[in-house]
Amino acid sequence: MTIEQDEMMPWHERQSGHQQSRENDYRTPYQRDRARIIHSAAFRRLQSKTQILAIRQNDYSRTRLTHSLEVAQIGNGLVHQLKHSASPDAPFQKWLADAALIETVCLSHDIGHPPFGHGGEVALNYMMNKNGGFEGNAQSLRILGKRGSYSPTYGMDVTRRTLLGILKYPVLHHDVVGTYPAKPARFRQFKASHWAPPKCVYQEEQTLLDWILMPFSEADKVALQHTTRTTPQSHAKSSHSSFDTSIMDLADDIAYGVHDLEDAIVLGMVTREMWSEHLEPQLANLSSSFLSDNLDTIKTQLFSRQSHLRKEAIGSLVSWFITACQVVEDKRFEHPLLRFQVTLPDSQRQALSLLKNFEMAHIIQRPEVQMLVYKGQQMLLEMFEALAADPSRLLPREIANEWQKSINEGHDGLRIICDYMASMTDDYASRMYNKLFVPSLGSVFEPM
Repeated sequence: MTIEQDEMMPWHERQSGHQQSRENDYRTPYQRDRARIIHSAAFRRLQSKTQILAIRQNDYSRTRLTHSLEVAQIGNGLVHQLKHSASPDAPFQKWLADAALIETVCLSHDIGHPPFGHGGEVALNYMMNKNGGFEGNAQSLRILGKRGSYSPTYGMDVTRRTLLGILKYPVLHHDVVGTYPAKPARFRQFKASHWAPPKCVYQEEQTLLDWILMPFSEADKVALQHTTRTTPQSHAKSSHSSFDTSIMDLADDIAYGVHDLEDAIVLGMVTREMWSEHLEPQLANLSSSFLSDNLDTIKTQLFSRQSHLRKEAIGSLVSWFITACQVVEDKRFEHPLLRFQVTLPDSQRQALSLLKNFEMAHIIQRPEVQMLVYKGQQMLLEMFEALAADPSRLLPREIANEWQKSINEGHDGLRIICDYMASMTDDYASRMYNKLFVPSLGSVFEPM
C-alpha cells in the first residue's frame, strides 16, 4: 500500500467496519455510497417535499429532489473546474473529491429535510425544543449515520468521508442552542421567527460525530468546532467545515440563487420590473466585467418568455460562478480536508448573495407564500401533539414498536415521533392531517 493510499484509508471506512465487496463488484467506496443514497426511500421522498414553492401549486417548480439533482450537477462542475484549471501539482489536487463522492454529498445534503420546507423545520424544532431540537442538516446526518435503511444500527452506513462532507455544522446542540421565549398558549399564536433551530448535530449523535472526526488531530478538532455568538440569548454558529462541504455548500447556493429564481420568473412571481428596480442596480454596481457586458442581455433573456433564451441566461450565470471558483488555504488547520476550502472571488460572491437576498425578500417572504408555510406549520404542530399524546394508538405499527423500544431504554420516545414526521412528504402529511382532524375525510380503506 502506498503512502497516499494509507492516507485515504480512514476516509473509506464505514461504521460497520470492512465489508467484502460482492463478487466482480469493482466500484469504489464512494460509488457504492452514491448508489445507496439514490436507491433509498429517504431520497425518493424528496420528490414530494417543498423546495421553495409549495408542491402541487403547479407542475413546474422545483422540489427537494430536483434541487438535490441540480446541486449534484453543479458540485460535479465545480470539482471538474478545479481539477482542470489548477496545476496538477497543486497540493489540494489529491484531496479533491471525485465525481462519485461529491455527487453523493450533494445528493444527500437535504435528505433530512421535513415536509413544507424550512417552515416544517421550525415547527418540528418548536415541538422538540425541550428534547434536543430539530434541524434539517442534523437530521440528514442522523439518517445517513443511524436511521437509514441499509443497516439496523448505522443507517445508510456510508463512508466516513461522505459523512464528513454533509457535516455543515460540526457542533453539538447543547453547545450552540440559545434561549427561546415562553411558548404561547395556543399554536395559532406561534411566531416562526422565535423558533428557528441552531445549526448543529443532535446530542444523540455525539458518538457518530466523534467517529467522523477521529482521523483529525485534537488541535484540528478544536478549531473545527469553534463557534461564535452575537448575543447571550442567540444561537451560536459554527465557523468551519470540510473541503468537500465547502464545494457542496457553494453548489447549493448557486442552485438556490440561480435555478430557484427561474421558477419564480416562469410563474410570474418575479417580473422584469421587479428585477429592474430591486436587483439590477445592485448587480450593476459590482466590479465585474462579465456583468457590465452581459447584464442587459441576461435580463432580456430571462424575461423573454422563450425557454431557450431563459436557459441561456441561467446557464451563463451558473457558468460565471463555476468558472470563477478557487481554492483557498486556512493555515489554522493541519489536515488538508480542513485546510483547503472552495470559495468565490468578491464580485461573484457578492452577486450570489444579492440573488439569494432578492429571492428571500421578493419570493419567500411574500405573504401568499408565507400563508402556505404557516398552514404547513400548523398541520405539523397539531399532528405532533396528537401523536405524542397517544403514540401506541396512533403511530403506524412499525413506528410504534420503535417508540416503545425507546421508552423501554429510558428515553421519552419523542425523537422517534420526530423522525417519523420529518420523513413525511408534503402529500403524506396532508393526508394524515385530513385523516386525523377533518371529519368528512379519511377512511380505513384509504392508504397513507
